Amino acid sequence: MNHGLDDPSPEGFDSDELDLRTMLHQVVQEVEPRDGTLDYLRKAVPQRRARKRQAVVGMAAAALFIGTAVPALVHVSNSTGSEANPSAIGHASETQGSAGQGKGPDGGESTAGSSPGKTEGKGKGDKKEKEKEGKATGGASTGASQGAGPSATTAVGIPACTAAQLGPASGSSVAPDSTGAVYGTFRVTNVSAASCTVTDPGSVGALAQGSADATKIGAARHTAGDAAAGLPDPSLEAAQLELAPGAAYDVKFAWVPTETCPTPGGDPDPDPTPDPTPTPDSGTTGGTTTGDTGTAPQLATEDGTADGSVAVTYTPATGSGGTSVTVPNACAGTVYWTGVLAAS
Repeated sequence: MNHGLDDPSPEGFDSDELDLRTMLHQVVQEVEPRDGTLDYLRKAVPQRRARKRQAVVGMAAAALFIGTAVPALVHVSNSTGSEANPSAIGHASETQGSAGQGKGPDGGESTAGSSPGKTEGKGKGDKKEKEKEGKATGGASTGASQGAGPSATTAVGIPACTAAQLGPASGSSVAPDSTGAVYGTFRVTNVSAASCTVTDPGSVGALAQGSADATKIGAARHTAGDAAAGLPDPSLEAAQLELAPGAAYDVKFAWVPTETCPTPGGDPDPDPTPDPTPTPDSGTTGGTTTGDTGTAPQLATEDGTADGSVAVTYTPATGSGGTSVTVPNACAGTVYWTGVLAAS
């Protein structure tokens, strides 16, 4: 038995290594790749390399973004003053420069301790305060009245007026002007102990009476330039009006005639009842009678015109109680009415 080492082969392997190599070759010599494997490798390898490159580029971009954004956010968060604007990164340099580094937004030197951003913010604040003061002054002038007058601005949380809070409406009118127009006012008062808000003027209508022609009578909201020149300008009307306890609001109206009342047919008889002729069986003496003379009343006034009038009615939106004003010697025309006005 030979226990010595075998002579190596020309490739430098001993006999055991050659046997193992031969066995491995025999095992895999029948193994073959699937069809299309080479084409798949030719496509898959470049795609895999491209994905790796994209991942590397994305990581680099993210790192660059973080490296530039974080310092800017740190500067903004460390800036002092209530006017610092952290929502705009582009203003970070302006805020930093105003903190005392001596650099203005245009690159020039600035006074120590001054802040362009703060100055700009202060101007905006002053402008807003002036606008608020202007609005408050305008609201006060619109709702100004003697005593406990209403305010034209509605406070937050004040509910709308209810029928229980508003008393019944009252109406009044004045004598006709040179054109025959009659102006009047409906007033509603807050009779409760709490403030409320009027949001609707209600409605105004006209009702023909006597010989007035209902087909020639109408009602319309007052607008600038209409026939009711004596009514307040529509810009003075309030969409919402706050009423303190005891305060009131007005709705004004104007009756503008378009025609005069007609004259009854024929001239009225100044003495429609003639002296009766005494008869033997009348039972009277001295030219007097005791029975019915057969005369009837005439639908005419002393000036010979027909008796016609118009009832101008007002109904509050809350239904607290309406009222009416009668305009005499009115047969055809239009009632113009306003919205809610502060009581004067």
